[in-house]
Amino acid sequence: MKKRFPLRYTGAFQNKASGNPGEWYLGNTPGSGSDSRRPILFIHGFNRSSDTWYEDNDMYATAYENGYETAFIDVYPDRNMWENGALLAQKIKDIYQHFGEKIVVVAHSKGGLDMQVALVHYGADPYIERMITLATPYYGSQLADLAYSRWGSWLANILGSKNDATYSLQTGSMNRFRSETDSQPNVYQTPIYTLAGTKWGRFSSSLYWGGLYLRAYGSNDGAVTVKSSRIKYATEIQVGEWNHTTIKEGSSTFDVFKPFLQEEVESFAHRQAAGTAHVAQDPEAGNYVSGGAFTGTTNETIHVEKGVHEMTVNWLSNQADSNLILTDPERNTHPYFTTDQDDDAFFEGAYHHTLTIHNPASGTWTLEASSAQEEHYLLNVSFVSPLNSLLSTALSSEDRKVKVQAQNLKFQTDVTIDYYQNGKLQLSDKKASQASEAAFHVPDLGEGLYNMTMNIHGSYAQQPFRRTIIQSIYADGHGNLY
Repeated sequence: MKKRFPLRYTGAFQNKASGNPGEWYLGNTPGSGSDSRRPILFIHGFNRSSDTWYEDNDMYATAYENGYETAFIDVYPDRNMWENGALLAQKIKDIYQHFGEKIVVVAHSKGGLDMQVALVHYGADPYIERMITLATPYYGSQLADLAYSRWGSWLANILGSKNDATYSLQTGSMNRFRSETDSQPNVYQTPIYTLAGTKWGRFSSSLYWGGLYLRAYGSNDGAVTVKSSRIKYATEIQVGEWNHTTIKEGSSTFDVFKPFLQEEVESFAHRQAAGTAHVAQDPEAGNYVSGGAFTGTTNETIHVEKGVHEMTVNWLSNQADSNLILTDPERNTHPYFTTDQDDDAFFEGAYHHTLTIHNPASGTWTLEASSAQEEHYLLNVSFVSPLNSLLSTALSSEDRKVKVQAQNLKFQTDVTIDYYQNGKLQLSDKKASQASEAAFHVPDLGEGLYNMTMNIHGSYAQQPFRRTIIQSIYADGHGNLY
């Protein structure tokens, strides 16, 4: 179904889009349009709707002012890329027939995955000239892994953020998706261009905390790492100082990708996508994660080893008025947390209570939380420390083992393995503490996702430390691990 909304001076529609999946909308026809300019179809991302392009965003207005005809479509905000890809494939032919020519797609975040499924698996490529993706997580997001982890599940369940979209964006699941998609012969048919960001949101915001957590996995925009935004057969336009929100704003990126809207592309099979390959890399162990539920008072212990340059404590909760007091080893209290509500994908609606300590004293810190009602929380402590690069994990597909490795450290590891089938938890298994160089067997329970939460504790420079590494692994029906 199509609708046309006239353009206001501000660039916004006079009426709001319905948000009904499958409905699509036409922007006003610009008077300065050119026959050589392809119309643009904008596709929104996870937990959003088509109005993301013109509500508090000048992308639509910028495209209009540059003489481009535009269309916008609503897809399911909380479903996986397979369902959205099938939906897009049904509707794109109608949009193509309306314009009478091929379309350029501009997709934000998961919208790029939805569109790639439509192109590669559902036959939409004859109607699309090329696709430009803005911070699309081609290899998933570690924040989705966190939402399904031993600690994050407490809060994600309450917020309702454990859905098909989040489940599909776990890194293990996305590695399986890449093997299914990148092997298709038509994957080179439609040229793909990518943009990625390296900035985070304001302090204590969802994208700031996301940036802190993802820092262990490389440069990121607060939700998606730069490495995840790249695929080997796409051409990277630019990596810039955008966060996951500003990268889709017209004043931020339209002029950057504008030359690629009408570029005459040679046979894409012969193009080189220099520097855009996704390179696997062990993450740094920069986070300690815990979580749970309580009423009254609870305490969390934070061990700070020597040499930590910065420590940021983020208490993510379903309560806005959490009462938190952080106490250092000298019994000094640090009660001044900044509170901000999460407005992004994976924990949307929760409240971030954030405090950063520079050059924190080594030793045992205590975080006390009190609440008059039941509170569900996720605690993430992010460290800038020489220790971070000394810990890593490695997956051995041959013997189905995940190994926790360290350089000259004494440590033990507790591992919880949560096994999911089709998004539903089937088994939760906690492994006993293991000695250094521990290897944990991934159980063979059938096809599905195995989310492994590894809690590592040990000694560094004669001071205790704690870190958490979360890894999702997908096993297919033949026992192959991704």
